[in-house]
Amino acid sequence: MNPSQERTAAPSATTAVPPAEPEGHGIGASLPATDLAAKTEGTFPYAADLWAEGLLWAALHRSPHAHARIVSVDTSAAEAMPGVRVVVTHRDLPDAADHGRGVRDRPVFAHDVVRHHGEPVAAVAADHPDTARLAAAAIAVEYELLDPVTDPQAAFEAEPLHPDGNLIRHIPLRYGDPQAAGEVVVEGTYRIGRQDPAPIGAEAGLAVPRPDGGVEIYAAATDPHSVRDQVSACLGLAADRVKVVVTGVPGATGDREDGSMQLPLGLLALRTGSPVKLLATREESFLGHAHRHPTLLRYRHHADARGKLVKVEAQILMDGGAYADTSADALAAAVSFSCGPYVVPHAFVDGWVVRTNNPPSGHVRGEGAMQVCAAYEGQMDKLAAALGMEPAELRARNVMATGDLLPTGQTVTCPAPVAELLTAVREAPLPPEDPGERALLPGGPEGAGEPGVVRRGVGYGLGMVHMLGAEGADEVATATVRVSGGAATVICAAVETGQGFATLARQIVQEVLGVDEVHTAPVDTDQPTAGPACHGRHTWVSGGAVERAAKMVRTQLLQPLAQKFGMSAELLTIADGKITSYDGVLSTTVAEALEGKELWATAQCRPHPTEPLDANGQGDAFVGMAFCAVRAVVDVDVELGAVRVVEMAVAQDVGKVLNPRQLAARIEAGVTQGVGAALMENLRTNKGIVRRPDLTGYPLPTALDAPDVRIVKLVEERDVVAPFGAKAASAAPVVTSPAAIAAAVRAATGRPVSRLPIRPQSAAVQ
Repeated sequence: MNPSQERTAAPSATTAVPPAEPEGHGIGASLPATDLAAKTEGTFPYAADLWAEGLLWAALHRSPHAHARIVSVDTSAAEAMPGVRVVVTHRDLPDAADHGRGVRDRPVFAHDVVRHHGEPVAAVAADHPDTARLAAAAIAVEYELLDPVTDPQAAFEAEPLHPDGNLIRHIPLRYGDPQAAGEVVVEGTYRIGRQDPAPIGAEAGLAVPRPDGGVEIYAAATDPHSVRDQVSACLGLAADRVKVVVTGVPGATGDREDGSMQLPLGLLALRTGSPVKLLATREESFLGHAHRHPTLLRYRHHADARGKLVKVEAQILMDGGAYADTSADALAAAVSFSCGPYVVPHAFVDGWVVRTNNPPSGHVRGEGAMQVCAAYEGQMDKLAAALGMEPAELRARNVMATGDLLPTGQTVTCPAPVAELLTAVREAPLPPEDPGERALLPGGPEGAGEPGVVRRGVGYGLGMVHMLGAEGADEVATATVRVSGGAATVICAAVETGQGFATLARQIVQEVLGVDEVHTAPVDTDQPTAGPACHGRHTWVSGGAVERAAKMVRTQLLQPLAQKFGMSAELLTIADGKITSYDGVLSTTVAEALEGKELWATAQCRPHPTEPLDANGQGDAFVGMAFCAVRAVVDVDVELGAVRVVEMAVAQDVGKVLNPRQLAARIEAGVTQGVGAALMENLRTNKGIVRRPDLTGYPLPTALDAPDVRIVKLVEERDVVAPFGAKAASAAPVVTSPAAIAAAVRAATGRPVSRLPIRPQSAAVQ
């Protein structure tokens, strides 16, 4: 169907499948977020608000260079300043005190050499935050400047930047016949920029020394047990002498997982014997935490004359920055999903991730999958043009389904309704052509845009992400459900990052036990691990543990009643707060059955194992996958190159809708993050030095940039191995939206648009 012939509809606000009423309860109800009242009233316990008696303040001295040898570090001037309690460097740590999420290759403080701009060299504790910052600035470090390696292509031949070398990982994927060829061949080169997670709220933490010589750390950590293990290893403490308490997380999309801030804090608290707090500036956040991997991709697609894909050849080069972090995992996702949700009988892909002197790269929502999606969808548009075919039709002829094979040789056993998703966005009505108001032109109400030079484009994107860890990761979560006095408490170390786990846990217990009042206990490392808050893990693994524990409590509740009436507990049901038997003989309320009782149970959830990719990139590396289709409508001022995203129509594979309103919010947020990656977000560097590391130099999408998001279809096809059949919802639209926007800009301008973010020169017609 030609996009110009599709139906149009009046503009509307963001819409989704009609949500259930918020006053309902259990699975399927639109319960409000559990922390909604606290955030609204200003009582939410952010780490930046933490306080303790005798509090000291910390500050870090960070390298102003991207690559340099450290000749000497003189802390005397800082130590002499009034109010300074201590200055620490690598000399205050045990030998080999390295940390990192994937590979422990990053020193707490740089000593022989600095490898990226902003790397910590020393830390200060003082009685006032201004004193701490002044003292950190007074530390005199003599550097011998070295030439930075900032081009990942040059890293292959450059001198080693790290004792482990410059190559972090290489994955060669070999699938099918290397001699296979298509009648139509298209090639393309694509570049994806460095997106920052840009967390809402300041990154902060508090460390408090313990009487046993250990330390307690209060921080918005999204993987507290990993932080505990890194702190204990680097500070030479037993794990049981380090406790990490999770404070309120203002929001996270892949950041807040490493221990780079908590490690200096713990050391300062131990050295001073006092509580120490660190409140990072926005500049420090940009310099310190991991970013999305900048990626160079070269593709060659083969197809027959009917548009059926024959072979995909690709080279993927990811910039891992100075340290390995989770780069190996990001590369595995990129290579495995390099052909997209399409049936490709032959694939030959090489993927590399290397160290450079650029800012560190790591886990950001949809890592690896987002970069390749932009590239393979660009190739599908090129192939459609070469075949004289409508882009959506070409995609429809090649989509995968359940039972198809990934190029890694893994069978897609989970629901894969890609054709249904694509059909939904193709058939959705288009927004009206006339914006009606000057405010809706690219450039805004004060812009120089003119209606006569604005062209509309429609583009499609199909994307996929994996859920849970991959390649043999031991996925496990433990949860305890305790019921007493008619109320239930869930104890689980799954951190609420804004993804809605606390609300989901409440709904699960309500559904299974019929108890309205459900609380989630604060998270700390005295609880069993639940793993990091990424890849939809907590919906699946932690939610599964809560469900199992709740069902065990249900059995404890129903068994005595069943025995009393001489029947099996399976013949009793809980609904609307009542317990009834199949024949109606027994009918009582849950509250009456619980009176005077305290019941509890602990359970684990561990999905089926996966395996690492082998020497040919083959293996069952993923537990499950989720799919998404997006149709983007954009207006482009072809003289100025200004782009306005008019509407994003989304159809998504969600398995089961657990909380309609919360699900819609997650999809909308994912689309908006994708808009940022497509049009504006790129942490720019010059010879490794970050340029303007602030929210002026690094623009983020605001409410004025966010398009109308129309959720045209949510496919509820239960994944039988997932708790309640639900799939993760946030990452898939992040992965898919940038590709759809780029496709729409290509349709509007006729330009190739092979780089993200899209700059005005890429969208202007010359």
